[in-house]
Amino acid sequence: MCAGVPRNRKLYCPITYILIGVTIVKILIMTCSPNEDGLTESCGKAAKGGVETGNGEAVTVRLNDLNISRCDACDHGWGTCLQDHRCKLEDDFESVHKTFGEVDGFIIVTPVYWWDMSESAKAFFDRLRRCEARAEPGKIRDKPYICVAAAGGTGHGTLACLTQMDRLFLHMNGLNYREIKKFDYIGVTQRNKSYMIEAIRAAAEKMARGN
Repeated sequence: MCAGVPRNRKLYCPITYILIGVTIVKILIMTCSPNEDGLTESCGKAAKGGVETGNGEAVTVRLNDLNISRCDACDHGWGTCLQDHRCKLEDDFESVHKTFGEVDGFIIVTPVYWWDMSESAKAFFDRLRRCEARAEPGKIRDKPYICVAAAGGTGHGTLACLTQMDRLFLHMNGLNYREIKKFDYIGVTQRNKSYMIEAIRAAAEKMARGN
């Protein structure tokens, strides 16, 4: 995994590799579809392959396998998310929230439903946005991310969905549009998947290599 990496190359570094000067980037890949063999899943597998080709570590989360409730807008709109930057609802949310703080970048893949993210994605990210929007430094800021909108049906709505994802990450980065580390926004349809799947793999590999 580490052959050919210069000793002085600056990447993200887990403690197990500090002594030999080699660093491994850890990338979270989140898929947000109920389908286990559809276009979204293919995009997620391509991202995982790209991260691993780039000598990174892929941390995969299949959101629809988890128990994530919708935001309750506690206490007249703000609960523990405002001051403590955590959600008080007891489900799988906080374990995934913690994972966001343990990785160096994110690849989020959602199907396009009604020209928007999937319901599972919206339920999760509505809560994550409230926890992270005013957190400094938080678990999201200053980390690169790739957003993938996979329209497996008609192919319509990818741009609208990516616009929603763009707004989401802008909020979670404190509206600091000058410093936000957008890596790529990728729209995938049944018509372009033959080459856009490769684009996802290439983008994930480049992210993992830290350049």
